[in-house]
Amino acid sequence: MTDQAVDAGGLELSGHTSQELFFLGRTRELKELRADIERAGLDTLAGRKAPRARVLLIAGRPGSGRTALAEELVRQVADRYPDGVLRARLSEPDGTPVPTERAARDLLAELGLPAPAGAAVDDLAAELRAALAGRRSVLLLDDAADTEQVDALLPDTPDCLAVAVAQGPLTGIADVRPCTLGGLDTKSAVELLSRRTGSVRITVDPRAAETLVEECQAQPAALMLAGGWLAARPKSAVADLAKQLRAGDDEETAGTPLSRMFRLLYAALPVPAARILRLLALAPAGHVDPHTASALAGCSVSAARTTLDDFVALGLLRGVDSPLPQYEVPGALHPLLRSLTETQDKPAELQLARARMLERTVRLLQSCRAITETDSPQARAKLLGMPRSLRFPSPRAAEDWLRIRRPALLAAARLAVADGELDTLARRLLSQLVRTLVAHFGTQAAAPDLYGIHQLVLDVAERQRLPRERAAALLNLADLDAQTGRTAEALVRYRAALDAGREANDPYATGRAMESVGGAHEELGDYDRAADWYGRALAQRLARDERADAARLYGRIAAAHTYAGRYGEAARGWRAAVAGYRKLGDVAAYARALSELARVQEYAGRPEESLRTCQEAVEWARRAEDVRLQAALHLRLADTLDHLGDPTAAGLHRSAAERMLGEELQETEQEGDPEDQRPEHGANACEIRSTSAED
Repeated sequence: MTDQAVDAGGLELSGHTSQELFFLGRTRELKELRADIERAGLDTLAGRKAPRARVLLIAGRPGSGRTALAEELVRQVADRYPDGVLRARLSEPDGTPVPTERAARDLLAELGLPAPAGAAVDDLAAELRAALAGRRSVLLLDDAADTEQVDALLPDTPDCLAVAVAQGPLTGIADVRPCTLGGLDTKSAVELLSRRTGSVRITVDPRAAETLVEECQAQPAALMLAGGWLAARPKSAVADLAKQLRAGDDEETAGTPLSRMFRLLYAALPVPAARILRLLALAPAGHVDPHTASALAGCSVSAARTTLDDFVALGLLRGVDSPLPQYEVPGALHPLLRSLTETQDKPAELQLARARMLERTVRLLQSCRAITETDSPQARAKLLGMPRSLRFPSPRAAEDWLRIRRPALLAAARLAVADGELDTLARRLLSQLVRTLVAHFGTQAAAPDLYGIHQLVLDVAERQRLPRERAAALLNLADLDAQTGRTAEALVRYRAALDAGREANDPYATGRAMESVGGAHEELGDYDRAADWYGRALAQRLARDERADAARLYGRIAAAHTYAGRYGEAARGWRAAVAGYRKLGDVAAYARALSELARVQEYAGRPEESLRTCQEAVEWARRAEDVRLQAALHLRLADTLDHLGDPTAAGLHRSAAERMLGEELQETEQEGDPEDQRPEHGANACEIRSTSAED
């Protein structure tokens, strides 16, 4: 295969022909909906200001054009809401409701606001309402499954407008304004056909066109498929299609106009194309790209892309406006595709197609990550060993692919875990997804996604009874809890990780968990327990002769004693840390440990000792070329000299600190601080180490 994952020139050169977008009819419905925005509500009539956003409901069956009407309404009123339009889809293509937590997180992301990793749904909904409190925005909530989904996302301000799309009524939302859709008016329906097929066949036989509209019950989705069928057969008359649809009313092919029209199109497809179409029911969240279709069907990427573009022309897929070729399975067609796979494909064949899709996703993620590791000969060799269809031309192209495909990748991870029969592939996918997100975006920026992925890892580990992987997932979830201030929840997970680590006889996870339990107790202000747990972790590190970790733990024990005011024990801990770093030859850590020892000596009321230790620390910080530490130590020396009654020497040290900080700031402005440019990796190291089935 010679296709590339992204065209050689990068995202700017790639693209695809998307389906032409247009809107027809619904004049009466639009007029009523716009009038409903202005109509006084019950609160206004009672003399009270409306406490929440006005909610308009567009109800109709899938395929009735309800989303298109909502988009057109939003387009017409958008200028009255200067803070923009926010969109959220509240159901998956297969009808599964989207968790409110995920919808709220996506809306906050559209606003450019960070959502804490692992935050509860109530907290996220509250943050969303707070963010919208001072705005005039429109929320388009598409494919709502129930009232609770919509109610949780409504802004507490009458200056916003919510447009909800659903199959039926949203009982329980006060003062909701429903608009129930039927078919298009005949004129608009005929115009829709004309735009899809060309005007000649419609004008020469307008009566046949009207008959076709009647057979389709003027439903937009059925008419789009009818237009696609006619466009693919320029020599067929409109009357021919109407006749075939009418003949499809027998018992064998009875159903809705949409299902009958779909069967006609499907029956005329070549066998390979028909198979690809059926397998698109397996695409994660209905998101399709050429690689997904290629892997599902076992064909080349170029053949898959050609077939997908053909499906767009027939109305069987929607093209997505994107720099990369992206497609969507219309929600109205998803049940029809799923029914076909259940009746025409063997379960083993479907499972094999899923496995191929997950394997392709894993390899694309490997390629996406490997291109960032330009200094690694192993990564370069692995990249060159991949087919060209899986390679990215540049790190920027890989990052853009990852950002665009992120929803589909996360959906693939959820589906892989839910499948339950492909856990090995699921674990590989989760591991690669974590590594790739961290490599491109850093731990902090990717934290909300990582939280969900680690939860999926935990699900697989518990299902497969894998204590080592369970410990890793719990540690990473607890780390993210701790980073967002949920220390009590983190402590519970660290204790569970410790139990899992012991069950797996994994010294790394056990030691890490004990230290993290200590850290959680320290954060909660329980310094005695913190020192005790740090001591347990230290004993394990010493038994395994892990000297660097042991030196660090001596420092953590000393810090806990310092917080508790036990300065003698704190000084002993820091002296042990100093000795450990000296034996390791770690000059920078040695200087920092001396600095902390000097601080404790000052707290203990021994300024002369603190002065001598601090002066020694300055010398080692100079050898380590740690300018910031040198400056901090000079400031501490200045404070100590002030206490000892030597203001002249104190002033000299303050001047030295200011000079060092000024020089460093100037260098940073000229060259950029490399420390700030590197992505963070620490919080997820355990998960990567413990769940990866491959490098």
